[in-house]
Amino acid sequence: MKSAAALLSLPVEVVWFETDHRPVRRAGVAPERAAPRGRCHRGVDTDPFVFSPFYFLYGENFVRLHDTLGGVSTHTSFDHVALLTDYGLDDEFVGVMKSVITDIAPHARITDIGHNVRAYDVRAGSLMLARAIQYVPRGVVVAVVDPGVATKRRMVALEVAAGEGVLIGPDNGLLVPAAALVGGVERAVVLSNAELHLPAPGATFAGRDIFAPVAAHLCNGVAFDALGDIVDPDILMPGLVGLPQVGDNVILAEVTWVDVYGNCQLNVGPEDVATLAGALRRLNVVVGGVERSAALVTAFDDISDGALGLVVDSYGMLALAKRQDSAARDVGLASGDQVELRAAQSGENGTTTRVSLGRTAPDGTRH
Repeated sequence: MKSAAALLSLPVEVVWFETDHRPVRRAGVAPERAAPRGRCHRGVDTDPFVFSPFYFLYGENFVRLHDTLGGVSTHTSFDHVALLTDYGLDDEFVGVMKSVITDIAPHARITDIGHNVRAYDVRAGSLMLARAIQYVPRGVVVAVVDPGVATKRRMVALEVAAGEGVLIGPDNGLLVPAAALVGGVERAVVLSNAELHLPAPGATFAGRDIFAPVAAHLCNGVAFDALGDIVDPDILMPGLVGLPQVGDNVILAEVTWVDVYGNCQLNVGPEDVATLAGALRRLNVVVGGVERSAALVTAFDDISDGALGLVVDSYGMLALAKRQDSAARDVGLASGDQVELRAAQSGENGTTTRVSLGRTAPDGTRH
């Protein structure tokens, strides 16, 4: 894991590639002729605002993933669609999207990245997709966290990883972070080809009427540039993630994610706090003016009962945690909150001592 300063200057390789496709098999859609194979053009992008924060957050696994996908793509169609939404599972929305995809492309496998993104929280959705993208199979990703549905916001498809993947969704910052982590956006189109959409009685369910059928048509071999008008990737809405403010004696961090267990992922890695933690392997955590000590540990079970700990999580970031308890509930943290990390003083062990008050009986019991 590189430090924030190093990652801000990290060159990010961007690949543009023209690929070929199979004809469409869906009735009522004109078959597309295979596009000619093209040359792979490589460039370097060092824009820290679009790319570096996400390399900083989730590390070099993503760089290695991009390296393995470099070169010429030979795929003719996709057979996998991954879904991420804020729809939840109480309504029929997710099931209807899957039904549309299966009806158009019966061979396509569908997996769920997640559907419990907090409603309207584009930032949370973009981070979830960024965390997951290195594990998603080759194919199409449909992501829908779309508070601007039915407005003039663009609906787009982004080609990534030398044509091995396509990200589909609203152009509101949801897709670009994940695209950055697999090498950047190579080509982008606005989903303006209405022949690939479903007839819709209203415009408020783009997941069903536009994103799902477009994903299915890609699985059937429709050419990427047949989805709509080409747009410059540079005009896409970037995803924004705050970088920590690192000083000599304090780091101002931010909670990027609170998982179901109440663990609070921070936007700092272990290397970023190594000097501050020192030989004590401990930091003071300040939230809302309240300061508590937290040890740097490897496992959740290494945290003392009642104490806070800082664990290197499965994405290589530090997470504020408690042993079999919710750090978020205990400390009062949510995604986006600020956490101050300071050097701990010698002798602080971070444990919480539970005491009970009452009178002592002659036999030594308390009541």
